Amino acid sequence: MFGICNLAMIPLRFEPSDKSEIVSQILFGEHFEILEQMKQWSRIKVQYDKYEGWIDSKQLQLISESNFNQLSAETIILNSDLIEYITTPDNQLIPIPLGSSVSFINNSEINISNFEFDGTKTSGKKTKEHLIKTAFMYLNAPYLWGGKTPFGIDCSGFTQMVYKLNGYKLLRDASQQSKQGEALSFIEESEPGDLAFFDNEEGNIIHVGIIMDDNYIIHASGKVRIDRLDHLGIFNAETNKHTHKLRVIKKII
Repeated sequence: MFGICNLAMIPLRFEPSDKSEIVSQILFGEHFEILEQMKQWSRIKVQYDKYEGWIDSKQLQLISESNFNQLSAETIILNSDLIEYITTPDNQLIPIPLGSSVSFINNSEINISNFEFDGTKTSGKKTKEHLIKTAFMYLNAPYLWGGKTPFGIDCSGFTQMVYKLNGYKLLRDASQQSKQGEALSFIEESEPGDLAFFDNEEGNIIHVGIIMDDNYIIHASGKVRIDRLDHLGIFNAETNKHTHKLRVIKKII
């Protein structure tokens, strides 16, 4: 079975319970495979990044396998403004956040609710310099574990969505993203848009941010913020101390 998100955003949970940890979010228009169903819950695999989790079965629309494959093969068309609105036939408005997919709107087999969208769109690959411009759209967004929107986002959700809006695919978690791309030996080799990864005392990758010009980094920590980056890691000028220990820098593009 297959489904699509026809709400602004739905939580993806670790376990089939409303009390369970939210590990990610499914944004409007994202489609997925349904791996398992219980009375109230469905375990899904997101087509875009193969991430798995549980969603409330009341919060999805079923689609056919052929429609799933068609959406998977097509170029993704995304909402490119902080917030836009989907219009229903009776003129109700559904707000959708930055990075929502509107690819299915013109497919009458999937768009059974006859949604309309007249907002700003983006698709295809952009040049690397666009990454920082996109990252600034999330500036000051509050940190939210599992979040993927300007109204709440985590560190890897931030990097994934910035890259997605520019036509490049990152996996969901920081530890997964750290296995993508080409490792650089020094900060001096990096360019704006490259990713910096940080580890804990056990050596596990726990944080990621996007490198900017002049040894700055934009990342989600408390909020999406800009800090200094040096060979030790992230230096927070407000607290006058390093907050994250640098592990590796990766060039994705």
